[in-house]
Amino acid sequence: MNQLPSLDDLRAFLAQNPGAGPREIARAYGIKGAARRDLRVLTDELAAEGLLPKRRAATRAAGKLPPVAVLEVTGPDAEGDLFAVPVEARLQGASPRILLVTGPKDGALGAGDRVLAKLEEVRAPDHDYQARIIRKLSGNAQRVLGIFRAGSQGGRISPIEKGAGREWMVGAADAGGAQDGELVEAEALGRAHLGLPRARITDRLGDPGAPRAVSLIAIHQHGIRDHFPDAVIAEAEAVAEPGPEGRTDLTDLPLKTIDPRDARDHDDAVAAIPDDDPDNPGGFVLWVAIADVAHCVRPGSELDREARLRGNSTYFPDRVVPMLPERLSADLCSLHEGVDRACLAVRMVIDARGEKLRHEFVRGVMRSQASLTYGQAQAAADGRHDGVTEALAGEIAALFGAYHALRDARARRQPLDLDLPERRIELSPEGKVTSVAFRERLDAHRLVEEFMVLANVAAAEELVRRRSPLLFRVHEEPSPEKLDALREVAQASGFTLAKGQVLQTRHLNNLLAQAEGSEFDELINMSTLRSLPQAYYAAQNYGHFGLALRNYAHFTSPIRRYADLIVHRALIAAHGWGEDGLSRGDIERLEETATVISEAERRSMVAERDTNDRYLAAFLADRVGAELGGRISGVTRHGLFVKLDETGADGLVPVRTLGTEYFRHDAEAQMLVGEQSGRAFGLGQRVAVKLAEAEPATGGLVLELLEVEGQAVPPGGGAPKGRRGSVGRMAGKMRARKAKAAKKAARKRGR
Repeated sequence: MNQLPSLDDLRAFLAQNPGAGPREIARAYGIKGAARRDLRVLTDELAAEGLLPKRRAATRAAGKLPPVAVLEVTGPDAEGDLFAVPVEARLQGASPRILLVTGPKDGALGAGDRVLAKLEEVRAPDHDYQARIIRKLSGNAQRVLGIFRAGSQGGRISPIEKGAGREWMVGAADAGGAQDGELVEAEALGRAHLGLPRARITDRLGDPGAPRAVSLIAIHQHGIRDHFPDAVIAEAEAVAEPGPEGRTDLTDLPLKTIDPRDARDHDDAVAAIPDDDPDNPGGFVLWVAIADVAHCVRPGSELDREARLRGNSTYFPDRVVPMLPERLSADLCSLHEGVDRACLAVRMVIDARGEKLRHEFVRGVMRSQASLTYGQAQAAADGRHDGVTEALAGEIAALFGAYHALRDARARRQPLDLDLPERRIELSPEGKVTSVAFRERLDAHRLVEEFMVLANVAAAEELVRRRSPLLFRVHEEPSPEKLDALREVAQASGFTLAKGQVLQTRHLNNLLAQAEGSEFDELINMSTLRSLPQAYYAAQNYGHFGLALRNYAHFTSPIRRYADLIVHRALIAAHGWGEDGLSRGDIERLEETATVISEAERRSMVAERDTNDRYLAAFLADRVGAELGGRISGVTRHGLFVKLDETGADGLVPVRTLGTEYFRHDAEAQMLVGEQSGRAFGLGQRVAVKLAEAEPATGGLVLELLEVEGQAVPPGGGAPKGRRGSVGRMAGKMRARKAKAAKKAARKRGR
């Protein structure tokens, strides 16, 4: 294996292998030959961060750069050429100019990104070197986010990131005026000859104890773009509201929005009308209208470039970081009640069984008749009307009638049916957590979801039929390895998962149904979720496994997802509705855009999760010492992760607290098994724990195990005596099965 690991991979390796050096890294990753030279550049970068000792610099001509170096992108010039400076030279104060020669597979690069590149010295009027990219270094421009502790010679930074144990030294000249106890952001400068690694403060973020600092930490930690450049704001303010010319008049349709009660924008509206076609008895005509964002955000504009970089809006309990400026997201592109708005809409005809018979897209003008909340719509469906819904009773009944038909079609299609409740963190006006509860799932939520899924399917089918480029929403099936691991857990639990046939979602649903209501219910749900790959965007159509759909694209939320904007442009271009459709540049960069926005989506998900963890830790901080119930939700060699029943928060039971014997981590079975006793802890077990630590700054919870499956854990750790529980039985079954397989293999070798 000669493929280089990322810097994040190397940091994780060094954290798990204290004292390891370049030689151990090369051996662990199988790096040999010429690839060692490229690895040396990465280890020099780690040495600059203080994670490795610095090697003695090789002798080279004064002012010359090495043939391979880590470069930091400074951004494009007026002609669009991309330039960079070497990180090492930047730290020493020198800045030779380097032109980056990029290829189609290099992906999008922006100011601040770092790359590993091969350098060639050239004589050019505006640059000294040309560089060809070996690879982009993800997460490599190390930033430090932490609490500044002032000292006589500057101070120190205590990182807030989970697992970051070391501090950073800050010189007096690099403190940037930071005060003791402030939350700061800094960049790594390297290590002095002795002592802690050094950093320079780049941003002061204020009081870390302020309630609304929680999401601010995640925004900075994960590089979420939360400030719009002046040029983007100016462009948004200059956008003119589109007129009705060339658009279909949809203002007479009974379209209405259904959103959460605290929604600030409304980007989709729905309507259902019983079909009067005698050939379609019991059928419905459905309308889904979506704000026409493509009119406001044109290809190649500053708005477009910023939206593409953001990829999506990011949602925190106390704020939203939008993809588009408020002038668009909350005004021109929001379907407010009683206001004419430009839209792209799809008319879909379904039969009484919920099957789509045909569809048609239009670019129109609509007017929302009402802005309903999910609770309002559900109450009306249940016969409890208010002053608003009473006048809309027939239309709401038609919506739910259409939903029931779509629900029946969904049941026949059998998309994956995981039972994964979502939690909601409620904040006071001051930003403190007042309660944590699981979100209620209403038929009104499912109604909107089914309408949106059908519209997304129609958009994908329309563009596939017209042979138009587009971005698909892709979800691939589990890998054979993940599926085998899930099958092991299922069989050890007494259930079956079909083998030797093409996997379909109904097979997984059958497994979930077998486990429903049993002691293994949550274990099977968790294991099934872990077997699934993450969905992503792609220019090729690989289908959507989880939804059991062949053609699927995101069409319904262009205010908050860039992928939907691309689909809107594709529809505009395919129908010849204007010059603001999919551009040649959009098409040429489609693969690159898919990568950029998929990465942005993952970044937002991690930031949102970390923020929730910190809020939950703050909520539980005054309950240290309390006994709580939960289930084991993750198993690593470092310990057990427990999801707490009351809040859904995840805490760690360190492996060192489980007992004095060595616990072997069985990654396939998701268990920790005692080498001497055979005691086993595994995914899905019911446990009682004591909250030992809660750290709001990092979001970390440390737990102490008290009971497993109703049996007390003896002092000093370990599993309950006299009973191993369901996971212990599972461990025994798996060991027996593996032993049987080993004997069978030995007999074959002996023939």
